[in-house]
Amino acid sequence: MNSFTIQPMKLGELALALGAECDGAVDEEITGVAGIEEAVPGQLTFIANKKYVGYARTTKASAILVSPDFPPLTIPTLRIRNPYHAFARAVGLFYQPPTYPPGIHPTAVIDPTSLIGKDPHIGAYAVIGAGVVLGDHATLLPHVVLYPKTVIGSNFFAHAHSVVRENCRLGDRVVLQNGVIVGGDGFGFAKGEDGAWYKIPQSGPVLIGDDVEIQSNACVDRASVGETRIANGAKIDNLVQVGHGSSVGTNTLLCAQVGLAGSSQIGDNVILAGQVGVAGHCHVGDGVVATAQSGIPNDVPAGQIVSGYPAIENRQWLRAVAYFQRLPELFREVKRQGRKEKEIRNHADQG
Repeated sequence: MNSFTIQPMKLGELALALGAECDGAVDEEITGVAGIEEAVPGQLTFIANKKYVGYARTTKASAILVSPDFPPLTIPTLRIRNPYHAFARAVGLFYQPPTYPPGIHPTAVIDPTSLIGKDPHIGAYAVIGAGVVLGDHATLLPHVVLYPKTVIGSNFFAHAHSVVRENCRLGDRVVLQNGVIVGGDGFGFAKGEDGAWYKIPQSGPVLIGDDVEIQSNACVDRASVGETRIANGAKIDNLVQVGHGSSVGTNTLLCAQVGLAGSSQIGDNVILAGQVGVAGHCHVGDGVVATAQSGIPNDVPAGQIVSGYPAIENRQWLRAVAYFQRLPELFREVKRQGRKEKEIRNHADQG
């Protein structure tokens, strides 16, 4: 992780800001944050897993965030129940992203029938179509496009080249990273009697709740009929595909290169790790975790951890992988036993 610096803070001040218990020199000056292997004197780092205790004893950081039951260390510690979350908050104290003051760039194209809330920042060559409703304190960076009749809540932040298609509705505090497409046509085609593929009109909008972030070059397709839904607090990583008519539950994470086929139903608090694929019309229950590169061709009950293809319970998959690695050895043993049995039969026949 890169380090960031702003005005230094005393370790005691930092502990107070994070709500952590300070064990060590409260007057230690902290100038920034960094990962545990890259940290240098003056920086804060963290450990969230006890198996990395060795790094805690060798880091050059001036202080470290750990859990309350972490073993004693020689360097100052900030003890808090969730060190990873606290470190994320610390990054926010030492790094401030660019700010964009209210104003409308002269090259922006804004249809006169649109309704724009107070204090927007609308960048160069942004386009806002007819009938758009955009809430207060929106930030649209260059080349953002809002198609006609989109409705978007307050504190919307759209990075350059993101697009929201017609009739889609987004809640408050939605963030679109670069190149996101919300409401592009779903992949719907019907084969005619002549064998050619005919496009099915994609008439249904995308509905996105509050506090959703969609990261770079992800696509959330509009529905052929009905709606595609992303619930409050969901986070969607780079290069994710949400197929038409799908729904994604509250606080669910879709990690990089996840693909949801059309009409997938993903529950609340689900984690689909990188490159997980979900077949169309499947239901993934609340709290499910699918490990990286799993393929889900069937419904998954709530609370399960699944792996592999077809995705099965994680512990069973781990056992299966262990057996798979031993297949050459097992095959040799089966052949050896087969030869032995054949020799016994031949000996019996000769007797």
